[in-house]
Amino acid sequence: MSVLQPVRGTHDLLPEEARRHRLVEEIAFDVAKRYGFGEIVTPIFEFTDVFSRNLGETTDVVSKEMYTFTDRSGESLTLRPEGTAGVARAFISGGLSQHLPLKLFYRGPMFRYERPQKGRLRQFHQLGVELLGVEGPQADVEVIALAAHILQALGLKDQVRLELNSLGDAPSRAAYRDALVAYLSGHKDKLSKDSLERMERNPLRVLDSKDDSDKAVVADAPLMVDYLNDESRRFFDTVQEGLAAAGVPVFVNARLVRGLDYYCHTAFEFTTTALGAQGTVLAGGRYDGLIGQMGGPVTPGIGWAAGIERLSMLYAGEAVVRRPMVVIPMGVSDSAVVVTQRLRQAGFTVELGYSGNMKKRLARANKLNACAALILGEEEWARQALVLRDLDTGEQEEVPLAVLEDRLARFR
Repeated sequence: MSVLQPVRGTHDLLPEEARRHRLVEEIAFDVAKRYGFGEIVTPIFEFTDVFSRNLGETTDVVSKEMYTFTDRSGESLTLRPEGTAGVARAFISGGLSQHLPLKLFYRGPMFRYERPQKGRLRQFHQLGVELLGVEGPQADVEVIALAAHILQALGLKDQVRLELNSLGDAPSRAAYRDALVAYLSGHKDKLSKDSLERMERNPLRVLDSKDDSDKAVVADAPLMVDYLNDESRRFFDTVQEGLAAAGVPVFVNARLVRGLDYYCHTAFEFTTTALGAQGTVLAGGRYDGLIGQMGGPVTPGIGWAAGIERLSMLYAGEAVVRRPMVVIPMGVSDSAVVVTQRLRQAGFTVELGYSGNMKKRLARANKLNACAALILGEEEWARQALVLRDLDTGEQEEVPLAVLEDRLARFR
């Protein structure tokens, strides 16, 4: 009989890795709370339209990568491939337009059927933020400054670089789109089949192509920055000035784009060279047209998402694990339940030495990196006491149960 294995592209988070994973989440959320962000938790699956209308029918995510299925009532449902669409849907269906501006933080698993790669599996985890209801560039500055602050709190400040670009407003994008199509039309013989199709439907997506031939064509394509109108330039300049005031260094990357039409103005990524080819750690942008496109009230928004696996791989700190103490009952097993529950209720981390002789139980305590052993013998228990052994020094003493918590205070 073959041994059961995890599905390709999935990964078990065993205790040590899970601790680091959770610590990254908690550090990020702690910083986000200082900026006024509250947590939102959306379902892991949604009606398929939530993503197809958001991401676009022609995108690789929708056409090739989504985990979509029909449930028993005949509804088409999809495991979420990203977090923003679910947040936008919750904003619409929850009638949250009366509560603007909204600052939302999310975290959890996402699903994409794509080739597994370093730090990005088919089930992966993201954390992200969305700021809804603020039109001005101050929202862009705050959201990007928050991202930089989180990366700094994770000890990654010197490992990442902020790349920034402007996608302009709708008139600027329309002018750029015309110029880009005119340029690409002169190079159709060098473009891939996918890019030829994209050129007709969504030409900006050609700029994201991974095909080598497409990359060669795109290298000489017009730049968005050359088609920004005065209003878009002022917006972009204000964002850069705000980030400079916040102490966030910026590298302007004129090739950084977002292909979907609801994106506008600011696009950004924090990248690193520490993970090989998969260099994007955190990415986001302004999406003023998204909620209106999904059927809600026209609402400005900006946000970003980061892969928790990649952040965890880069994170240099260690998850702090509270050292336990071990209760070892020797012939008085019921008393062990009394003592362990009492100490756990008092806030101590307590393991139970289940079986074996004293030597084996102490060996297990050392394997757990326990700080102390509480030995419950019949004679001591008759005196309403136990033996406390400091596993670092080897010293031991008899401690009355009446003052147990006080005597254990140094082990917290």
